[in-house]
Amino acid sequence: MKGGYRFAVIVAGGQGTRMQNDVPKQFIEILGKPVLVYTIESFLKAGVDVLVLVLAKKYFERWKSIKEKWLPNYSIRLVEGGDNRFHSVRNGLKGVDGGGIVAIHDAARPCVSIRLINSSFEAASVYKSAVAAVALKDSIREKSGITTISRDRSNYYLIQTPQTFDINLLKKAYRQPHCLRFTDDASVVDSDGHAVHLIEGSYGNIKITTDEDLDLARFFLSENLA
Repeated sequence: MKGGYRFAVIVAGGQGTRMQNDVPKQFIEILGKPVLVYTIESFLKAGVDVLVLVLAKKYFERWKSIKEKWLPNYSIRLVEGGDNRFHSVRNGLKGVDGGGIVAIHDAARPCVSIRLINSSFEAASVYKSAVAAVALKDSIREKSGITTISRDRSNYYLIQTPQTFDINLLKKAYRQPHCLRFTDDASVVDSDGHAVHLIEGSYGNIKITTDEDLDLARFFLSENLA
């Protein structure tokens, strides 16, 4: 592949607090299979050379059982997560050695397609960055004091993962001190002075955050629409 090896860092640090569920969303089962297994399988099918899973240490034993059942024949590097997403990704990058392209992806996006994964690697090999994004469908308004202001939705995008970068560029960007405005990898790279290249994502590439998202993911996966 142009650009070197393909790496993937799957971030699975969610606690499921917004879903009011005792089981973190990455471990919730859809059609009998844990969410993060769907996610990992997509990247394995896309042919990544090295896959790193970032997980809170208290879930290491749970993951061991899942891997033995669902992914026994694959080599997956396990890395302990941090206090927030920024530090979890930073830790995950420590598990990546050598040159190439690295995709960062949320474990709670199990409907990611192999096509999108491959597109992100191909674009990043050219532009050094490739961030999945979709256009807004609804009208938007910006809060301004006690009122709101209409905004042109064509100027905005909804950002997804995978967010894929030249590995050296991303590691350099993650040497910055943590900042509250770092909500994703693109914001970290942008803050370090590098342009972010957007690629077409998918409306089906949903992030499971609520019970409604879980129902939608179940539909997509059951119908092979991911």
